[in-house]
Amino acid sequence: MSQRARRTALTLVPVLAVSVLAACSTGSTTAEDAPAPKSESEVDADAFPVTIETSFGETTIEEEPERVVALTSDADVALSLGVVPIAIERNDWAGGENGTTEWWDQALADVEGAEEPQLLDTADGIPVDEIVALEPDVVLGTNSGLTKDDVRSLEKAGVPVVGYPGLQWGTTWQESLDMVGQALGRNELADEVEADTQQVFADAREEYPELEGTSFLFSWFDATDLSQIGIYTEIDNRPRILSELGMVNPPVVEDGPDDTFYFNVSLEKAKTLEADVVLTYATSEKEAKKLEQAPLVSDIPAVQDGNFLASVDPADTAGLSAPSPIAIPFVLDRYLPQLAETIDG
Repeated sequence: MSQRARRTALTLVPVLAVSVLAACSTGSTTAEDAPAPKSESEVDADAFPVTIETSFGETTIEEEPERVVALTSDADVALSLGVVPIAIERNDWAGGENGTTEWWDQALADVEGAEEPQLLDTADGIPVDEIVALEPDVVLGTNSGLTKDDVRSLEKAGVPVVGYPGLQWGTTWQESLDMVGQALGRNELADEVEADTQQVFADAREEYPELEGTSFLFSWFDATDLSQIGIYTEIDNRPRILSELGMVNPPVVEDGPDDTFYFNVSLEKAKTLEADVVLTYATSEKEAKKLEQAPLVSDIPAVQDGNFLASVDPADTAGLSAPSPIAIPFVLDRYLPQLAETIDG
């Protein structure tokens, strides 16, 4: 699967026809004109040098990195630790016209004197040359689409890269926070942020007790082929986050593949897809209703029972697929009321 195809499946395989817009990167492509580094927190004593193990091998960072480039959710993670990257990935799915998410904008506004980072277009892969031109001290990609070639090219240019510990886009928010905390020399602060985020989960479980023990299918549908359903596995962060809230995966996921973040099932088996709720995406309420009533899709037991939620605002769920300490409170506040209503029928 190509990187573009994999990212499409990761974020959203469009329901009933959605056009995908590839935006160009914005801002400077030179180090001189890039945003000035900015941080509002201090490094731990004796934090450097530090060596971090990733799926690409060991990465050693000799001293505190000031010029930080952060890919996907690592931009949020760095910001949660008081470090503003000079460049981040543009988000045209959930980021609106400005290419950044609402939770990023809110958190950045709280950092006095912080400048908007350069936005990197990664629709066709990581723009290695553009990143090198920014002369970063480190590239953070713990939950990203970095490839081995990307990492080798960046390292050859003298740029340390903190990649993911397992599969592309398969890193938990806790792992990302720990690794970014090490890379930025802010382990103590990372521990505090993790504790605060865990409290967010605890509060959500208390507010929505109906989540406990409820089984769910987190799915996507291809507009060109409604004969099958794509199902996210336990490797994907969407099911992981819901599991942290007390929900459970149904048998089709438990018995499915354990080496991929999603798999397809023929909708000829729709009646066997037992789960309390079915979760997916749509681009409008009209399209959500059309999908719910589509042949075969409507044969899924939970859909028949009306326990079907098709999110129409990407911002409601983007923080599930790319979770971070600043995205999680936002997405739980937006998504859980809808989910609880779906569970209650």
